[in-house]
Amino acid sequence: MSIVSVIFKSSIGKKYVMAGTGALLFLFVIGHLVGNLQVFGPPELINTYAHFLQSKPAMVWGARIGLLVLVVLHVTTAVQLSIANKAARPVTYSGGEAYGSAWQSRYMLMSGIVIAAFIVYHLAHFTARLPAINGVGDFTKIKTVLHGEIVPDVYAMMVLGFQVWWVALFYIVAQALLFIHLGHGIASAFQSFGLRDHVWWPRIQFLAKGASIAIFIGYALIPISIYMRVVGSDYAGKAAAQLKDSASVQPAVATQGKETH
Repeated sequence: MSIVSVIFKSSIGKKYVMAGTGALLFLFVIGHLVGNLQVFGPPELINTYAHFLQSKPAMVWGARIGLLVLVVLHVTTAVQLSIANKAARPVTYSGGEAYGSAWQSRYMLMSGIVIAAFIVYHLAHFTARLPAINGVGDFTKIKTVLHGEIVPDVYAMMVLGFQVWWVALFYIVAQALLFIHLGHGIASAFQSFGLRDHVWWPRIQFLAKGASIAIFIGYALIPISIYMRVVGSDYAGKAAAQLKDSASVQPAVATQGKETH
């Protein structure tokens, strides 16, 4: 029997897989946030970042496939452990919940499934750029000039996309669920790897809560600032005009390099 088979057949092995994949996904969440926060700078900042990624398709697709594998493993092991726990105790606790269990832990599976659904929407919104789900129009027609080259205007997509109230609200709700998930998940990962004791556990919990709060604030600030017209309001008007004039051969390029906050 291979070591992989042993890991996936034991509850301890599944906990290791869930904790390990969760830790790697947490690192991606931080990196993705750092990239997205560039929207608070001039338009060419995040457009340059996006163009760099788009110019490295092998790297990007390798990362996407890797992330997909991590998400599948994380969700699969979480569901398997949840089913095993319920099977081990078919009769619920008196009062409905286990004594001393954190309320976040009772919503880990549900929040994780909703977050997975949000990821699918996020990819359809800004990666596949499907017009039917953004409430604005065809993002593939929004272009700008960057270093003499016509490229997708990611800054414009973000400011137009988050000016739609239900899109902004959906993103904020998803980040709130991510906050709940991370607040418990980060600490649980340490526990799964046997790093819980009476000295370090309070510190680990404090670190987990602090990290989840910081990530929530960072991600939520983006749709809130754009929807409140604090970021990109003038630029959005030019981008909206470009959508209406999409039949034009030369795109109506918004001026890069200016603060439009």
